Parts: sequence; structure tokens; C-alpha cells
Amino acid sequence: MDRYKKVLEESRVPVDKDVIKTELDKIYEKIPELRNQETYTKIFNCIDLTTLNTDDSQDSVSAFVQRVNDFDNEYPQYPNVAAVCVFSNFAGVVRSVLEVTGVKIAVVAGGFPSGQTFTAVKVADAALAVAEGADEVDVVMNIGMLRDGNYEELCDELIEIKHSIKDAHMKVIIESGALKEPEQIRNASILALWSDADFIKTSTGKVYAGASPEAAYVMCCCIKEYYEKTGKKVGFKAAGGVRTTEDALKYYAIVKKVLGEEWLGNDLFRIGASSLANNILADMLDEETVKYF
Repeated sequence: MDRYKKVLEESRVPVDKDVIKTELDKIYEKIPELRNQETYTKIFNCIDLTTLNTDDSQDSVSAFVQRVNDFDNEYPQYPNVAAVCVFSNFAGVVRSVLEVTGVKIAVVAGGFPSGQTFTAVKVADAALAVAEGADEVDVVMNIGMLRDGNYEELCDELIEIKHSIKDAHMKVIIESGALKEPEQIRNASILALWSDADFIKTSTGKVYAGASPEAAYVMCCCIKEYYEKTGKKVGFKAAGGVRTTEDALKYYAIVKKVLGEEWLGNDLFRIGASSLANNILADMLDEETVKYF
């Protein structure tokens, strides 16, 4: 038995759907007390503000980043977003335009959104993005290898990507909407954790269903179990379809309950989104709507 199968078999993370639903219902009971300015501000500061459109260009990405710069001047009372997330080839554009401190440059790389290309291409793409200024690299786990039980090759690939980007953070996307079943979501999360992931992320938001509270709960339980075994803190990122304040509050509540307060800063908790930023900002300002980003 290889080491990855052993780790999967030893996991005690719940995968029974009824158990997960019961736990989520308990967590949701706490959401009303989270509807306040402090929580909204913390969530805003955990957003990876994202543009991943086919027609993205140097000009459009530059304008997108400039809005992040402007935010610091127009709303100095609030912390900015956690990161700007773009395609890997725009890392240099973001680096040249971004003026504010504390906002990271994140990219999607490695055959995004399918993760289907040569390992050498994935490694080169990630390394080139970091050389151009990326602080964080979001890569898709090879779901085909996962389904075939080819765990050694799957993990070796992720470890090689992480090695190539050195101190930059690697967020491993498990594409939970494609996996669907809690057991597969658990397995993917555990394999990502044991492959040097700095974050595990729910989804690309491009092909399959995006983030779900059920997947988030399982993933956070995996992070907790991994931390108890190794002492290493790994972050969680929800992405794909997280648009409203109420959506975001669910993920915030799950992280708070399963992982605790120390996971609620943007060093360990992210939400990948675009429209969410406007909705959260509207609640921060106590206005009906805001069209800022």
C-alpha cells in the first residue's frame, strides 16, 4: 500500500451526507450574530478580487487593478481586498499597476481550468508567473488521476509545481463540483494537503458547479485533521458562485466553527469573487447597492 492510500484510509473526516447536513444546520444557526460591520469588513479583506475572462487584456486588467488602488484613497477607513487574481500571463501587468501595500498578486496557472496539460508546462507556467511578480499560484488538481487512483503521480506533480514557485503560495483547486461525493472531496483535499498545498480551494468556477457549503465543511475538516497531525496550518478558499453577502457568511461561519478564529484572517481564509466585493462593500457602507469593482 502506498503512503497516500494509507493516509486516506486513516482519515476520520465525516463523509456521511446526513452527518454533514446536521453539522451545517448547527453552524447556520450562528449566522444571524455574524451580520455586522466587523464581519463584513473581515470578509471583504479576505476576497481574491478576480477577473478571468476570455477578453481580458492589458488595458482591462490595468483598469481593474487601478480600482484597487483607488479604493485605498476613497475608503481609507477599510482594509483592501486580499489579492487580485488574474490569468498567469497578466502577473506582470498587475505588478506594474498595483500601488497599494498588503494586496497580493494571485494567478491561475497550470492548464487552468482543466489542469490537463504536460507537467512541464504546468511547472513552467507557474514559475514564469512568479518570475513576473505573482505571490500566489492557483492550480487545478488532475482530477483524472484522482479518479484512476493514480495518487503518486498526482501528488508528485503538485509537489513539483510547489517546488518551482519556491516561497510563493500554492492554492490547489480540487474542483469539488466535479467530484460531487463527500468521500471524493475528502480524498482530493487530503492529497492536496500532503502535496505541500498552502491553501486548498473548492473550484475554478468555470466548468462545474462552484463552491458549496457541503464541500467547504469537508475540506475544513480535512485541514483541521492535517493540522492536528502535522502542526502545519493550511488555508481554505471558496470560489465559484459566491456572490452575495449571505453566501459569504456561510463560508465564514463554517471556517469559524471548524477551524476557529485564527483561520479567519486573509492569511488562511479567502473567497474568490468579483461581484461579491460590491455586495459586501454595500453592506459595509450600509447602502443598497455599490458598483465599485
